[in-house]
Amino acid sequence: MKALFAKLVSIIVLLFARAVTAVRPIWDESGLPSQQCVYFANHSSHGDFILIWTVLPPRVRENVRPVAGADYWLKSKINAFIGRDVFNAVLIQRVREERDADPVTVMANALDEGSSLIFFPEGTRNLTDTPLQPFKSGLFHLASARPRIDLIPVWIANLNRVMPKGEFVPIPLICTVTFGAPLRIGEGETKDAFIERARNALLALAPINGEKGR
Repeated sequence: MKALFAKLVSIIVLLFARAVTAVRPIWDESGLPSQQCVYFANHSSHGDFILIWTVLPPRVRENVRPVAGADYWLKSKINAFIGRDVFNAVLIQRVREERDADPVTVMANALDEGSSLIFFPEGTRNLTDTPLQPFKSGLFHLASARPRIDLIPVWIANLNRVMPKGEFVPIPLICTVTFGAPLRIGEGETKDAFIERARNALLALAPINGEKGR
C-alpha cells in the first residue's frame, strides 16, 4: 500500500513540475545516455533533481536516484517519505561528525546495484549571484572509485526563478534541462585538473549570459 501511494505521489509531482515549468530537455548530440551514468548538475533549488528526473524517459527514470542530504530529507516524516519512498534518494550525511558510513562508498554501492545517480558537486544550493560555486571533492572521489561510469553534465535553467528562496507559491516559467557530452576521469588525472575540467563542462551549458539561467 505504501509503495502504491509513493508511486501515485511521484506521478503527481511529475505532472505538477511539468505544468508549472513546462520543462523541456535539450540533449547533447550524442543523444540520451544509453548506459548507467552519473548526472552532475548546478544546484539552486530543492527541486533541481525533480526537473532532471521529470525529463528522463520512464525506462531511464526508474533506475535514477538523486543523491541528497540526509539532514534535510530525514528531518520530518513527510520529508523522509518523499526522499526515501517516492524518489529512492541516496541519503548522505553532510555533517562529518554524524556520519556512520563514507559518502563515496554509499554512492559507489548504489552504482554497483545498477542505479544511475543525480549529483550536485557544489554540495549545497547556490544562493549567490555567481553562476556556479566551487566544486567539492565528492565528484572526483566518486569518479576515481568508479572510473568506467560516464559523468553527464546537466544545466538546469530558470528553476531558481520559479521558486525563489522564501516563496511558497511557484511562479510559472519555462525551464530547460541541458545535457552535455559524457566525460570520465583520465588515468592519473589530478583532483584539481579533473574538477576544473568537469566544472568547465558544466559551465559551458549555461545560458549565454551565464547567470543561473536568467
